[in-house]
Amino acid sequence: MSAAATVVLGFDYGARRIGVAVGNRVTASARALEVVGNGANGPDFARIAALLREWRPDALLVGLPLTLDSGEQANSRNARAFAEALRERHALPVDLVDERLTSHAASERFAERRAGGTARRKHVAALDAIAAEVIVEQWLRESSFCARP
Repeated sequence: MSAAATVVLGFDYGARRIGVAVGNRVTASARALEVVGNGANGPDFARIAALLREWRPDALLVGLPLTLDSGEQANSRNARAFAEALRERHALPVDLVDERLTSHAASERFAERRAGGTARRKHVAALDAIAAEVIVEQWLRESSFCARP
């Protein structure tokens, strides 16, 4: 990915929901935005396009689910296909980011936010967006990508 990328949108791809977060290289920060549907007709690309118009990212990140020993799994192929669809539809650089352990980190953050009063149990659907936030923050820390689709 280009070092010039300042604003990125990150996606945590799932079979039913796709978490979305925005990150900024200048501030080295990320923020969970929302969860986009993913159903029988595929991802809600209309909503994703609206988010791209709103945030105007320089690049996109997609979490790549791997096994603990770096192996591929069924959802790895789906995440790669989603990344390729984003690249084709939006003509932006798309990088895959190793997302091992992001679900655990996202769960911990959600629990902390609940304890701090900034999230409620009914907001549990936002967990996917928090996972996307973790993916973006990991990429910002590493300032490199783990794999290309």
